[in-house]
Amino acid sequence: MSGGFDAEGLADRIAGGEALALARGISHVENERVGFEALLERLDGRTGRARRIGITGPPGAGKSTLTAALTRHYLDRSLTVGIVAVDPTSPFTGGALLGDRIRMGELSTEPGVFIRSMASRGSLGGLATATREAADLMDAAGYDRVILETLGVGQTELDIAVSADTTAVVLVPESGDGVQAMKAGLMEVADLFVVNKSDRPGADRLEKEIAIIMSIRFANRPAEWRLPIVQTVASEARGIEEFADRLDQHFAWLASSGQLESHRRAARLRRAHDALLRRSRRDAERIWRAAPPEMLDSGASPYAIARRLYEEFNET
Repeated sequence: MSGGFDAEGLADRIAGGEALALARGISHVENERVGFEALLERLDGRTGRARRIGITGPPGAGKSTLTAALTRHYLDRSLTVGIVAVDPTSPFTGGALLGDRIRMGELSTEPGVFIRSMASRGSLGGLATATREAADLMDAAGYDRVILETLGVGQTELDIAVSADTTAVVLVPESGDGVQAMKAGLMEVADLFVVNKSDRPGADRLEKEIAIIMSIRFANRPAEWRLPIVQTVASEARGIEEFADRLDQHFAWLASSGQLESHRRAARLRRAHDALLRRSRRDAERIWRAAPPEMLDSGASPYAIARRLYEEFNET
């Protein structure tokens, strides 16, 4: 127990599949409350069973609808699903602007589904650091699939590629969408592509465009895994079975090729790196708050002040 927080007790309840405990645990981690790292550490040995699926793409691609349709597919096959939906951060509260019940509708009340909206908090990769840890908690709680749905606001979504076993980039048959995705860096993180809203004109053209872009951009890449392109109409659940099959095929390839172990090791190292940065940030904030006014108001340049504070940080 740390500061009145019973990490061991909460960890046991999460591992037992208690949804309220999972919600509390994620909030504890997201807000970096006392004992949150102890909670994560206690559950670390229980992670690694869930398959983690990343869904990203530009705004308007229908990522939430696709996530909901894929979740329904898994539920019909008696699989449980945890969803982390990363939303824009409110400038007033720091919380997510879009609620999970609004985005996922009736799924939020389904048994076997746990949905959590999380604020991006300005993360350039589209994923808050706590998002990966929320996925860990869902994994430890026993969910079979954990879906990470990112902002898709045009930044390079490298975070999702590290966090997920398989990353699907979702595009729609709008003019220039494939080229825009290439400019945004989304092409590099894809393990497969989804052309959603494929009942619209231009879906076949977009599929060909993606194939051409990929053949040029990755001409020298070993052809161990051919990036498939799936057409879906998520609002009608069309193409979802093929999408799920492709996800299964990629996971099977990861496992058989040895890539899964190395990929998950990289993900663990990334979380260790994030944890180190978080600790450093907290220490730096502590030193900043304790900085004497005469140092801050000395007339020195901001860089000189930062240097002196950094030197003090390294001495503590």
